[in-house]
Amino acid sequence: MALPPPDPQFVLRGTSAAVHTLHFSCGGPEPDIPLLFSGSENGFIHVWNLKTHRVDSALDGHGRKSVYCVETMAGKDRLLSQGRDQRICLWDLAEGRTSVTDSVFTEHVGFCRCSLLKVAQGRWLMAMAARSLEEVQILELPSKTSVCTLKPEVGAKLGMPMCLKLWQLNCGSQPVLLAGYEDGSVVLWNVSMGKVLSKLVCHQEPVMSLDFDSEKAKGISGSSEKVLSIWSLNEQQNLQVYKTHELVNAGISDITIRPDKKILATAGWDHRIRIFGWKKLKPLAVLDYHTATVHCVSFSDHSSPRDRLLAAGSKDQRISVWSIYAET
Repeated sequence: MALPPPDPQFVLRGTSAAVHTLHFSCGGPEPDIPLLFSGSENGFIHVWNLKTHRVDSALDGHGRKSVYCVETMAGKDRLLSQGRDQRICLWDLAEGRTSVTDSVFTEHVGFCRCSLLKVAQGRWLMAMAARSLEEVQILELPSKTSVCTLKPEVGAKLGMPMCLKLWQLNCGSQPVLLAGYEDGSVVLWNVSMGKVLSKLVCHQEPVMSLDFDSEKAKGISGSSEKVLSIWSLNEQQNLQVYKTHELVNAGISDITIRPDKKILATAGWDHRIRIFGWKKLKPLAVLDYHTATVHCVSFSDHSSPRDRLLAAGSKDQRISVWSIYAET
């Protein structure tokens, strides 16, 4: 018989609002304190101390509008956040500061999270949904220089970009972007040339979330349907459907592959977190704790495998933190 799923290792409460995004920063050497950043519907970013399980600081920079993306840039002192106030903010958190040092006005009204890619020391590319409905803009940070705007061909009718993932095979190779669109398709873009390399219709509904494993050249996406779509990228840079997995209940708000590429987690509209083996998409566990939609899932970047955690944020205003399959 299969073992019953575990309880959360601990639960973080006190956001006073639905949690829409999570990001760990745990990879630093001792005595660095492992942190978890959460972004909430009330516009606050909470910095959680994972040793005390309490909030170290609460950042307020989005005019009380929902925060739906938080990422660190080169350590835990530089933070990027994106909110429904159509702003992407850059923060300086060194020495206890809580100040926004710069911001980008996105002019985009959807929920599409931006995507960051470090391309050199102190230099990042950032992909974000642009003002024009179907376009994606690529900026360089911290200079905010526009690199290019990715526009679908006339008549393509992809709809709005819903989720983005910038990646490159290795440092120095050409950056590429995977974008999931409203029409259910996933498109691979060559960023430097601004052109489509491949397009694949994966879903009948808008693509809500995707993640990609560049080592295996394989990705996964979810939508409001009962299907996870797994697709691969061949040598000719063509996307093709690899397999699909039927879910019990419809609606996936977030998908993330663990950094070691062994397992992945999905955040479900059915209040559940599902864990799968990444190699064959074998269902491993259903984590049933939350009482409302799970909006986001995130794996920690601890350097030691046994310390690894999984966090999930929900509409029920709680963050559950789990230790599962950490040794594998």
